[in-house]
Amino acid sequence: MDSRRPPLAPVFRSLPEYVRHWAETTPDRRAFTCVDHPAPHSRGVHRTLTWRRLDLRMRAMAARLAAEAEPGERVAVLCPQGTDYITAFLGALAAGLVAVPLYPPGLPGQGDRLSAVLADARPEVVVTAGHALAEVRELCENRDVKVVAGDQVPDATAGDWQPGTLDAEAVAYLQYTSGSTRTPAGVEITHANGVANARQALAAYGADVHPVTCVGWLPLYHDMGLVLSVAAPVVRGLLSVLMDPVAFLHEPVRWLRLLAAHPRALSAAPNFAYDYCAATVTEAQKADLRLDGVFALINGSEPVRAGTADRFHAAFAAQGLLPETHCPSYGLAEATVFVSAARPWQPLRRFALDRDALATGKALPARPDDPRAVLLTGCGAPAGQRVRIADPVSREALAEGEVGEIWVQGPNVGRGYRNQEPQTQRVFGAVLADVAAGPGKWLRTGDLGTVLDGQLIVTGRLKDLIVVDGRNHYPQDVEATAQDAHPAVRRDRLAAFGVPGGSGERVIVVAEHARAVPLADIDVPALVRTVRAAVSARHGLRLSDVVLVPPGTVPRTSSGKVSRALTRDRYLAGAYATEVAG
Repeated sequence: MDSRRPPLAPVFRSLPEYVRHWAETTPDRRAFTCVDHPAPHSRGVHRTLTWRRLDLRMRAMAARLAAEAEPGERVAVLCPQGTDYITAFLGALAAGLVAVPLYPPGLPGQGDRLSAVLADARPEVVVTAGHALAEVRELCENRDVKVVAGDQVPDATAGDWQPGTLDAEAVAYLQYTSGSTRTPAGVEITHANGVANARQALAAYGADVHPVTCVGWLPLYHDMGLVLSVAAPVVRGLLSVLMDPVAFLHEPVRWLRLLAAHPRALSAAPNFAYDYCAATVTEAQKADLRLDGVFALINGSEPVRAGTADRFHAAFAAQGLLPETHCPSYGLAEATVFVSAARPWQPLRRFALDRDALATGKALPARPDDPRAVLLTGCGAPAGQRVRIADPVSREALAEGEVGEIWVQGPNVGRGYRNQEPQTQRVFGAVLADVAAGPGKWLRTGDLGTVLDGQLIVTGRLKDLIVVDGRNHYPQDVEATAQDAHPAVRRDRLAAFGVPGGSGERVIVVAEHARAVPLADIDVPALVRTVRAAVSARHGLRLSDVVLVPPGTVPRTSSGKVSRALTRDRYLAGAYATEVAG
């Protein structure tokens, strides 16, 4: 039977121990359901693993991998999204190996990154699926690595194999950061880190006491997808329902149908996905949707915009979706993923702040209707960890309402970067100037923010700050103004950044035009004038250059965020010289 509420689990040290526990106590309950969409208009083909079956496949993979590699060696997971990915990842952990969650070759724009990560991780084994075996072997032909097709490992391989005792402080997997153009950095996440962050996320969203179903399309190589769709359900014994990210992008209503089909659904997506659904799901597609059973929708991984939440919930209010389900959250790979979260069934916390004061590091209130106000969204309170706002130079802890770097401390903070000791010491070994304000080592996130009324507010990224005439400007703030200025600017597909100039930093905006608007139909000089005027009026900034590029041209990270650093590098290299500029 598949009863709604799983029994409470004792605290174990690793995910494989939880799998074994649920296989013994609730063997016939559903653990994972993966939904494939083999045709454009397919409603989905469901493939399900019970906890008993998951345990068997995990042990079969562990036995196979243990025959190929020694404990502590790396296993790269290059499986497509689905049950093979989950069993390969958990099998590597059960064997005492270090999993490296990645993706098969062919992901658009990510080939160079995949090669760079493999060169850095130096895996002993690569696991993929049978239908991707040829292209993975081609990718690995000049590497000293064994390639295993996980779906071709028979059940009988498990035999009597049982996982040994895993050291909670040993590295379980490497989470490679998706950020910029620098050499990929693999964050060492221990077994204890993974379990701690899963429990923190469950508590933050109420899934530790409420029976929920985790529903997701986020890629499993991404930190939020891995924790919310694999680690948290394994720790709590919850059903996790997965679909491929490409299936969502092709037809976003598929995600909403899965939310509607599973009572008390808990899901997560980046900000752009909510705007995408609101803009593209048709009235005909909404007709058979009932979303009143949705428990919580997490909004994370990029700036959370209150306007996006408003548009999304207005678009689906007739389907019963309640605005209190929206949970802005903040996290990063170095902290496994989750740091802070707004709790479900609480009103969205909105903050109108004075832009001039914010530029000087002070979060002072402004009228929401003031055109020069910055509208920001609260990302809730820390989830089982400690957060401080610190001056990035003096390392002084700052008071509430002052803007500084977000520092984090907790059992979920990773061990460091693989083979990057100086960087590890700088990022993971920060110490406050006044130790009494928070003893011990802290994680420097590189993100800027403040705390108001108990809410963490993320204001931007330290390395992305645009400094003109001594004043700080947040690029996402400039981008929001630019995309609101003209309907032909594609939302969340533009980058604002500074470049050196003769008399100081020049400010550039590179923006994609909307897919629905052909370039030939756009009055580009008028668009440029409109964007320049809006940015000038709202920010007091003169844009040196506005470049309009085709859809898909602005580079993104592996997690889907716009890469300002790479866009800036390409601009300086002249890559956009043939595009329309003004």
